[in-house]
Amino acid sequence: MHPPRDHRAIASRRDVSGRDESPHRRPTAILLAAGACIVLLAAAAPAEEPPTLRLGSDEWPPFTGSPGAPRAANELVDTALERAGFSAETAISGWEEVEAGIRRGELDGSAAIWRTERRERDLLFSLPYLENRLVLIGRAGSDVSAASLTELAGKRVAVVGQYAYGAVVDDAQGVYFVHAHSDQDSLDKLLAGAVDYMLVDELVVRHLMAFQPDEAAANLEIGLNPLARRTLHFALRKDLPGADRIIAAFDAEIREMQADGTYGRILQVGWIRADVDGDGLYELVPLGEQLGELPPRSVYDVYGTAPADETPEKERIVVQGNIYKGWDAIPDRFKIPPSQGGDTSFKYGTTVVTFKF
Repeated sequence: MHPPRDHRAIASRRDVSGRDESPHRRPTAILLAAGACIVLLAAAAPAEEPPTLRLGSDEWPPFTGSPGAPRAANELVDTALERAGFSAETAISGWEEVEAGIRRGELDGSAAIWRTERRERDLLFSLPYLENRLVLIGRAGSDVSAASLTELAGKRVAVVGQYAYGAVVDDAQGVYFVHAHSDQDSLDKLLAGAVDYMLVDELVVRHLMAFQPDEAAANLEIGLNPLARRTLHFALRKDLPGADRIIAAFDAEIREMQADGTYGRILQVGWIRADVDGDGLYELVPLGEQLGELPPRSVYDVYGTAPADETPEKERIVVQGNIYKGWDAIPDRFKIPPSQGGDTSFKYGTTVVTFKF
């Protein structure tokens, strides 16, 4: 799961000066006038934004963690901030320590946090930049068609102990949740027959199907219905100077990253579906400009599920900043197989979660 975040105050530095223009005033008057001037200037001077944002996260693969570990959320946030002209450093520790550091003003915020009313009292939140979705995995041949957790009553379901998806998980009646230390631990329990199912984030499943397709097909049955979901945000303390401007710049860069393919490359999911121009309509965005000869077979929905009445070949597709209404409208020069010059491999992006079977 992912924890919440909070913010508090940090001292801001102000460059102020006062000058008495009358050399005939007595020293006391001069000091009083200078002091009043300093107070007025200090009140008028804008607070300085921090040169480097101090963020906190816990170990939560594949979303947050130390460099070199699966940390998709950290990579997205760091890239968006860098493109917007800001720098950030992330300290990895337990989530309780992260929250305490934000409350004390030792941290400016967090790259990956779920939004709650309590947290909104202290934090400014970005728009959602990712959605956490738990899907069901069973052993090969299992029925994974459940549309809700209540349909799993009487079943043993492995779930990583730190996941906290709220009432949809906590209030599932009759489901025997078996806490696991990691997704690998959940898989070990599943393959050993200790549990009937495991719950895993959809991003992990995407990586599993993309990078370990043979092992997945031979051993697992993967559900398509998200059984729990939460939106993920970047957040800063409200009292951090310039927090609102930083958040706005971050939101703008995330949309640009979705439109130009950077977002999908970092997540290592290939094609994505998102509203990249803010008009309320979804677009498909490929990884590069060489799309292959056929429409995509698999698309990662950034914020939910695809409209039921649209198929990939009929949807709006973004190529080189242009939106084409359907696959047939795309110029043939873009429909190049990767083997003929189109490099659609994942050169850049987060480290992916891999499993041992």
